[in-house]
Amino acid sequence: MKKTSTRLADGRELVYYDLRDDTVREAVDRRPPERTVTTSEIRRDALLGDSVAVASHRQGRTYHPPADQCPLCPTRGDRLSEIPDSAYDVVVFENRFPSLAGDSGRCEVVCFTSDHDASFAGLSAEQARLVLDAWTDRTAELSHLPSVEQVFCFENRGAEIGVTLGHPHGQIYAYPFTTPRTALMLRSLAAHKDATGGENLFDAVLAEELDGERVVLEGEHWVAFVPYAAHWPYEVHLYPKRRVPDLLGLDEAARTEFPQVYLELLRRFDRIFGAGEPPTPYIAAWHQAPFGQLEEFEGVTRDDFALHLELFTIRRTSGKLKFLAGSESGMNVFINDVPPERAAERLREVASS
Repeated sequence: MKKTSTRLADGRELVYYDLRDDTVREAVDRRPPERTVTTSEIRRDALLGDSVAVASHRQGRTYHPPADQCPLCPTRGDRLSEIPDSAYDVVVFENRFPSLAGDSGRCEVVCFTSDHDASFAGLSAEQARLVLDAWTDRTAELSHLPSVEQVFCFENRGAEIGVTLGHPHGQIYAYPFTTPRTALMLRSLAAHKDATGGENLFDAVLAEELDGERVVLEGEHWVAFVPYAAHWPYEVHLYPKRRVPDLLGLDEAARTEFPQVYLELLRRFDRIFGAGEPPTPYIAAWHQAPFGQLEEFEGVTRDDFALHLELFTIRRTSGKLKFLAGSESGMNVFINDVPPERAAERLREVASS
């Protein structure tokens, strides 16, 4: 992998990740240097104890542009985009409309390929490995920023999820705090460790799932399963078998096998609802240990956390979506219409032959 960092006309950072070490990146952003205005503010809810990012400038973000005006495609001729070069492998750049900025963190866009009509599931294993390496590098770089405590790499796929740009891409949010969902896991880790005299809860859960009927796919270094208490109609958790706290902790064997396992999972997701159905909308979310202090989680260290990816869809059956209505949105109590055992069975049925 070759990494080349440059600046866009307005001063935002852009990084090329190339498969070939002899690739030269000298293209200059020819757009007028417009100042990027952000109004991101973090407000803490005193009752719930969580935080809300208020980012009013995002009301003006690019919204479903025609394919020939996609800002994530390479620059070609006089059609200027966010990527100055005429082709690329993987590109990461600072979001023009960030939810988090400055002392409130940072947001980046990850373009998986220059092919506008592709999808992550359609990438080659080599290209998917390059994306993994880019996620890892950005995690390392962002963790050094003084305003960042947690790095979150994710992909939203499909208009049903709320995606406003059709080009295959993901995002990275670098938060200035430990996110509420991660804090819940850390509290559970601390409580279990105290109650059992030191047992790791992630290890216990993974051992139980490996022996159960909800395993979907298993390799030498990775295992994917539908969790016992899945929140979403079709939800898969992907874990490296060797517990590591973040993407940086993966060894070469796990990195090499990851594309094979992950691409198969994504392709199965697109087959869940049968032939002729549109691509399955999904969210793919990497959970990594925070880089900030963990004193409030007594007895827990970063190494106790287990890196994993959670992949889920809001489509519950053909033509019908799972909406977060009163119970979910009002009380944070999920109602799942698909039994996790049945979801796992279906995901095994649609395996590649």
